[in-house]
Amino acid sequence: MLRGFSKIVAASALALGGAGLLAGPAIAQSSFPTRRIEVIYPWTPGTPTYAVSQIIANAMGNNLGVNMPVVAKTGASGVNAFDQALAQPADGYSVIDGYVAPLVISPLFKKANWNCGDFVPLYSATSNAFAVVSRADEKRWTDFPSFIKYLKAHPGKTRYTASAQLSLPHMVMAKVLKTVGAVARNVPYNDLADGTKDLRSGLLDWMVVNPGIYRANKKEFRVLAVLSGLKEVSKIYDGAKRAQDYGVDIGLHSLAPMGWDWWLVKKGTPAPVVAKLRAAMGKALAEPAVHNKILQIGFVPTSYKPDQYSKVCTSVRQQLQAAMGAITWETNELKKYH
Repeated sequence: MLRGFSKIVAASALALGGAGLLAGPAIAQSSFPTRRIEVIYPWTPGTPTYAVSQIIANAMGNNLGVNMPVVAKTGASGVNAFDQALAQPADGYSVIDGYVAPLVISPLFKKANWNCGDFVPLYSATSNAFAVVSRADEKRWTDFPSFIKYLKAHPGKTRYTASAQLSLPHMVMAKVLKTVGAVARNVPYNDLADGTKDLRSGLLDWMVVNPGIYRANKKEFRVLAVLSGLKEVSKIYDGAKRAQDYGVDIGLHSLAPMGWDWWLVKKGTPAPVVAKLRAAMGKALAEPAVHNKILQIGFVPTSYKPDQYSKVCTSVRQQLQAAMGAITWETNELKKYH
């Protein structure tokens, strides 16, 4: 009898212990978060993109009741930040500030081995649209249509920069040029501030800028066209027209022709944790104060929902793949005009 009773007690204790093991993660998920959540950011701190990410993180942290510092992990065009985030547990305490360069472009160039489906999306955050500019006193053209007309009449004669070779701005501009049938010579610059100096001196004829470069030099620029379909982007460039306002199809749509980020967590993060993070981020992005602060810095909140992530990310990947082909086209076309 005693022996049998002992077996029953032992079995009961084992069952209760197992239940405790199962309850532990459930309790942890229901009480999430209990400590700070880090937002892993892939670029240098102190930039406008960093400031925008911290604005969102602060509002999100307020909703969750914890601190959410934005932690910069630079290197390898953002790949290092993704690697660091993916090395953390899938518990929701590491959020990836997923910019298009490491998320989509690096895999296209075989510099990373992930794809959009390897992450769980929260919300899209912001977009950073590019614009085509020339000197304010430029006489050869006055607007985007006359600019395109000039390029077609003088193939391979004008020099421009769209940042570094094979960068997102270069991919976008090559696709635009191929779409309209114009050829120009790209001069790569790692720092657009240097490109601005050479535009000013006449070494460059025109260039592709981001909002930060535009705002720092707006008196010296004439904006020819904004390369985005988002209406709010025109305000960032002081009312400048978008290419589509001139009836010009740049060959890219949605988020493809611009920089953007989508906040992500590691695959395997518990659904209740993901739900809490999504609710906090959605609420943060809906706050008028957050929206206005982002606009003031020069970015446009996008706020695509989690269920749109797969379609949007896949579409951008396909379009940028075509843009890679446009760079090859540009290189081959320029050989005709040496």
